[in-house]
Amino acid sequence: MKNNTIPKPLVTFNQWFILTSVILSLVSGLYFLMVFPLVSGLMGLLLKWNPALSVARKFLSKPAGSYVQEDVAQLQFNQSIAVACLALALFGFYSGFVVIGFAFAIMVGVASGVALMGFCVGCFIRFQWQQYRYRRAS
Repeated sequence: MKNNTIPKPLVTFNQWFILTSVILSLVSGLYFLMVFPLVSGLMGLLLKWNPALSVARKFLSKPAGSYVQEDVAQLQFNQSIAVACLALALFGFYSGFVVIGFAFAIMVGVASGVALMGFCVGCFIRFQWQQYRYRRAS
């Protein structure tokens, strides 16, 4: 049976992983650091296995099912936005369009930071999209 939820601490770890990578990249100028959450997120989307979350799962102090659970579909939607922003940021930095690099890096960093404070931008976008589709279908 396929589990359609993921423990909230893993989602939180993923947000910290993205935010930390973006901050370190922007502060140090080592933009390649954003490759780590990009590759991890791509693997999660394409292979359904995120290496960063697999490592973080080992540090859960209780059984995974005992934590508040988050929807995997929502996480994948959010992850696809983060992956796109990270890819566009890296494209910008390494192709000479530094403004694009900063814009997308800051966007994904702010979204991760805001999510850590309790508001999920991706959740809001997905909800609005679902509402639009529902209204259009009826």
